[in-house]
Amino acid sequence: MNQKTRLTTLRVWAAGSALLLISTTAAYAAEQVQTPDAPPVEARAWILMDYASGKVLAEGNADEKLDPASLTKLMTSYVVGQALKAQKIHLNDMVTVGKDAWATGNPALRGSSLMFLKPGDQVSVADLNKGVIIQSGNDASIAIADYVAGSQDSFVSLMNSYAAKLGLTNTTFKTVHGLDAPGQFSTARDMALLGKALIHDVPEEYAIHKEKEFTFNKIRQPNRNRLLWSTTMNVDGMKTGTTAGAGYNLVASATQGDMRLISVVLGAKTDGVRFRESEKLLTWGFRFFETVTPIKPDAAFVNQRVWFGDKSEVKLGAGEAGSVTIPKGQLKNLKATFTLTEPQLTAPLKKGQVVGNIDFQLNGKSIEQRPLIVMEAVEEGGFFSRMWDFVLMKFHQWFGDWF
Repeated sequence: MNQKTRLTTLRVWAAGSALLLISTTAAYAAEQVQTPDAPPVEARAWILMDYASGKVLAEGNADEKLDPASLTKLMTSYVVGQALKAQKIHLNDMVTVGKDAWATGNPALRGSSLMFLKPGDQVSVADLNKGVIIQSGNDASIAIADYVAGSQDSFVSLMNSYAAKLGLTNTTFKTVHGLDAPGQFSTARDMALLGKALIHDVPEEYAIHKEKEFTFNKIRQPNRNRLLWSTTMNVDGMKTGTTAGAGYNLVASATQGDMRLISVVLGAKTDGVRFRESEKLLTWGFRFFETVTPIKPDAAFVNQRVWFGDKSEVKLGAGEAGSVTIPKGQLKNLKATFTLTEPQLTAPLKKGQVVGNIDFQLNGKSIEQRPLIVMEAVEEGGFFSRMWDFVLMKFHQWFGDWF
């Protein structure tokens, strides 16, 4: 076996069903388990993604650039969540509503989803945030954008900056609310990635997405995401979007046990179709797949010799990338190999430094790859320690595993 490659079989330990990493080269007989294809989806584009692993379970036209409509507000929410997280703004801050957020004075907002703000209103950031997320208020989006960035244009710049950082390569925002605008577009794949980032990066912000209604100025409005009322699955958020140019869009996320899925449906023909198709995708995903985390975020995948350091071994793992998605019942056939970038590890090593690659295999076929990272920093050893390691390394190079 190549010295840089090791084979590790991931098995279920019967007592307590705890996952253990067992170093072995034993092979399991591959079971031929058939997973049915994803159901047909009535929409222009769609995707189903596992949140933990990022694995795309099914997709159709997922990179076609389409009008996002109010799915744009997922990024509005993300930017606001980041501003709150950085304490640049606070939930109890009071915002004075400007004329540009007044539907009566802004023809573009007339007839659209509104929080029903008026110029001069004093509204808290907390209420505006709920107006954006729950009521899909275009006026609320403008008011909070003005407060966070000073103007809509500056806020849109923030939106596009975050889009670039998140790897949304086929997304450009032109508005803070998502009403149709020339040059504004996104894709099903990018929207799934944005949803994943929203859940992971700003969980307090995402928690608002599950609230079913919000009352402002004695006007009660329900959340536009009707899947929150589903009796067949635990949908806890995301966003609808509807315009003449976009059709009917929906990003939804649901959990079942330890698994979370994100579905995106773009360009459905009716309101009912987008909910039906999203529920169909999520049901299929939960029924036939499972998320497993054989390498926990704080656990070592392997201990490896390190040279010229203040310690002789270093723990290597996958960090937060240790989850994989597999067909149900196939955990016993999951294995992993790792490959080092260099033949030997030498100090210094930084925590989080990538030093190789983990390759997950199911029934002998590679299904996922993850970076192999350093779990704890290793500093350079003292002079005599390094000299001794130099001698030992020479013997190791000459005699290999004999030494």
